[in-house]
Amino acid sequence: MDFMLVLSFLGVAIFLTLMPGPDILFVIAQSISQNKKAGIATSLGLCTGLMVHITAATLGISAMVYQSSLAFSIVKYIGAAYLLFLAWQSFKEKDSFLIDSSQQSLNYKSLYKKGILMNILNPKVSLFFLALLPQFVVSTGSPVSVQMLILGIIFMVQALVIFIIVSTFSDKIRYVLLRKPAIAKRVNIIKGSLLGFIGVQIAFSQK
Repeated sequence: MDFMLVLSFLGVAIFLTLMPGPDILFVIAQSISQNKKAGIATSLGLCTGLMVHITAATLGISAMVYQSSLAFSIVKYIGAAYLLFLAWQSFKEKDSFLIDSSQQSLNYKSLYKKGILMNILNPKVSLFFLALLPQFVVSTGSPVSVQMLILGIIFMVQALVIFIIVSTFSDKIRYVLLRKPAIAKRVNIIKGSLLGFIGVQIAFSQK
């Protein structure tokens, strides 16, 4: 693959990852409402989910789901329902932010699984890779599927690095908010509202 083409793709990937989207907002919300490790565990899950979408796009599975209205709708509504469930959980835990996370028993494996499910059950991620990866594939050289896989891995790695940096920065914001209980009480409510908004967006999204 051409080095300059890969460099261009990396630039686009970083720009798109930094844009306010479901993934980065979810990482920020988990890091602020719990701690940095919670954000990183979520990030690892989200990137594992990305790998599933990248593989599906490479093998053509995403295109088949996209062409099947029934399959697309099933994935879409399950994903929306899952996010609404997470939103409901956040509303239930609206005051738990006030407890120092060092005194909590956080289940990082559960957060990792949440990240995976959130990404896998969002069909818009598959459509994103179907639209993005082919633009950086060249007709000469390695097979198209190999090029798409390499580009997908590059995207996943840079996303993980950015998410870890964002988690670290958000953790610092958390400690500032811990000293302001009036604001802290609203963090999980804001997180729940965000998850609910994303869930509704997915539910009403079109192919």
